[in-house]
Amino acid sequence: MAKQGLKIRGLRQRWMISSIGPIILILIMVAVLAAVSVVSNYYNSARSTLMAKAKAGADYFNTYSTDSYSAYYRTATLYTATFEDSDKIELQFLNSSGRIVVSSRGLTAGSAPETPEIAHALDSGETAIFSGRDPVTNESIIAVTSPLNYNGSAVGAMRYVTATHQLDRQMLIIVLVIAVALVGVILLILVSNMVFISNVVEPVAEVTEAAKRISDGSYGVQIPNKYSDEMGELVDNINDMSMKISQSEKMQTEFISSVSHELRTPLTAINGWGETLLADESGDVRQLRRGLQIILKESRRLTNMVEELLEFSKMEDGRFTLQVEEMDLQAEFEDAIYTYRELFRQDGITLEYEEAGELYTQPIVGDPERLKQVFCNVLDNAAKHGGSGKRIFTSLHLEGTAYVICIRDFGPGIPEAELPFVKQKFYKGSSKARGSGIGLAVCDEIISRHGGTFEIGNAEGGGTVVTIRLPILQESLT
Repeated sequence: MAKQGLKIRGLRQRWMISSIGPIILILIMVAVLAAVSVVSNYYNSARSTLMAKAKAGADYFNTYSTDSYSAYYRTATLYTATFEDSDKIELQFLNSSGRIVVSSRGLTAGSAPETPEIAHALDSGETAIFSGRDPVTNESIIAVTSPLNYNGSAVGAMRYVTATHQLDRQMLIIVLVIAVALVGVILLILVSNMVFISNVVEPVAEVTEAAKRISDGSYGVQIPNKYSDEMGELVDNINDMSMKISQSEKMQTEFISSVSHELRTPLTAINGWGETLLADESGDVRQLRRGLQIILKESRRLTNMVEELLEFSKMEDGRFTLQVEEMDLQAEFEDAIYTYRELFRQDGITLEYEEAGELYTQPIVGDPERLKQVFCNVLDNAAKHGGSGKRIFTSLHLEGTAYVICIRDFGPGIPEAELPFVKQKFYKGSSKARGSGIGLAVCDEIISRHGGTFEIGNAEGGGTVVTIRLPILQESLT
């Protein structure tokens, strides 16, 4: 059981690694990419907004004449006073040396920011941007500087500055939301897959245990089927396999017991009569003839049984073959009829044959010895199991492109529940008649190899009827 539990845990582990692992990895990658994309878009949007404001402000400011410092200072002070976004963005006016002249937040006036975009804007005459930590305040900022020109040279600069702590906080919240959503999705996947794998592992454990019990010899074990999916189909198949193995085991056990009994009975009779005849010194001819007849009859029964066992052995290991040739089916069947008619008459059984005349002379391709073996076996069974009816009827006729042979007895018939199994190996059912239980299985195999059908059923009015159909001129047989 510990080993089985280890295997089940291994199944869960393999499922988690091979199925859930890649999904979780993909989700994490998607979440990281989404977070990076959102953060990048937010910061790019903030930069673009400041850039637009800086360029628009510089264009507006450059439309006024700044022919003197006093005019520049006065215009900058007026523009700063009317700046509407002073609560979010600090507007600064710098002189040509990079020092703050006017600021929307007066505390920074007179100081000199040390961010590199100021020098770049004054030197190149183009708008420059900086994103990072302010060297003076160590605060995370975004700053955009646009030069203010007069007569082709920069007389100062307009600078927009915004702290990013609020933006950073928003980005952190967004990243946390994405992370929480990711964790929730992963937990949902884990829980759903654990439920799924548990629903798979539990029946697998039951099936494994049942299979182990079957392999240990507990044939016929049935697993309760609580499933309606593929697992339910698997359980049904295992239950069916277990039942069939149980039936096969039971039939083989009965077969061994039956064969042992069947072999013992004729051997006992042969030994008994042999000893009797050896000990009889009276020279009674009738006693001698009677003993020899019994010995001959029991020897024939013993020979037939051994031949059936040999045929069965050939069927099992693949050595069962046909020696095919063109043959006259009617002649072979009638030969079997004439052979058994006198034997049956001695037992008080009438064997009737519906004469076919000379109408059915078209040959078939088959093995004459094997087909005659089938006819004899079926006739013998008819006498053995239906002899109480004291009559056996046989016929041969054509139906389309096939010969149809019927052999019917007028005995008690076969119980309906046993009909599906009568052609199975070793099956004897409720019959008390002698036999190994493999004769009909051999007959069915022979007829199948000829491309025909071998059917057994109960006839109307009582008794059992065997119907054999053989196609005419089969091209290839094995």
